[in-house]
Amino acid sequence: MKGIVLAGGTATRLYPLTIVTNKHLLPIYDRPMIYYPIETLASMGIREVMVIVGGKSVGDVVELLADGAHFGIHLTYRYQRGALGIAHAIGLARDFVGDEAFCCILGDNILRGPALADIAATFEAGPYGAGTLLYRVPDPERFGVAELDANGGVLGFEEKPTHPKSDLIPIGVYYLRPEAFDVIEHLAPSARGEFEITDVLNHYVPGGRLFAPIYEGQWADAGTVASLLRAAELARDDHAAGRLAPPVERPAN
Repeated sequence: MKGIVLAGGTATRLYPLTIVTNKHLLPIYDRPMIYYPIETLASMGIREVMVIVGGKSVGDVVELLADGAHFGIHLTYRYQRGALGIAHAIGLARDFVGDEAFCCILGDNILRGPALADIAATFEAGPYGAGTLLYRVPDPERFGVAELDANGGVLGFEEKPTHPKSDLIPIGVYYLRPEAFDVIEHLAPSARGEFEITDVLNHYVPGGRLFAPIYEGQWADAGTVASLLRAAELARDDHAAGRLAPPVERPAN
């Protein structure tokens, strides 16, 4: 399985913190935000990762992460021109992914809890075409929201609804197979002018081809000032409990 980290976007909800820098370079406790999704991918056993960059400070992202050797992975980069949505950004990785299944993580997603290696293995070995992790939040209207049937199965996802049909959202961890690129190619932009990942997930709901377990750990998306603070508190608490390893050391040269 290969990995993708999405680290573009304008992050207007974090102004003025992001006027002069990419939000994924902001600190979350003792390390840059983007370290967390990379460490999440590495903990799954993924060794080849593409970082989709865009917006400000692209060179700083590359300088920070280099070739990824200090994370125990190999990094490559691709530039996304403009904020065209998560699905569009994933589509840029088609050549990189090749024939492999892959996991895409949003660069502002902080997951503190069980490693995802078993979930990745279940997806890869199963009949699924796509997967995501569901998580309960108090403000689902900020996200794509899952609509469930009477048995708790996913009927579909609605992007940032005014009246959410549940408090379960797909957090920014997506498991996909190469066939998803053909789905992305035929998407139409939403009313926001973006190619939505929820439309990709909805494609796989019929026939039971969507894998959507509920994540049992702690999660924050670090996309607002409040959630940025919450993410730092999660990392601080893990550090106090001995569950947060020190930041990886960069090579001297």
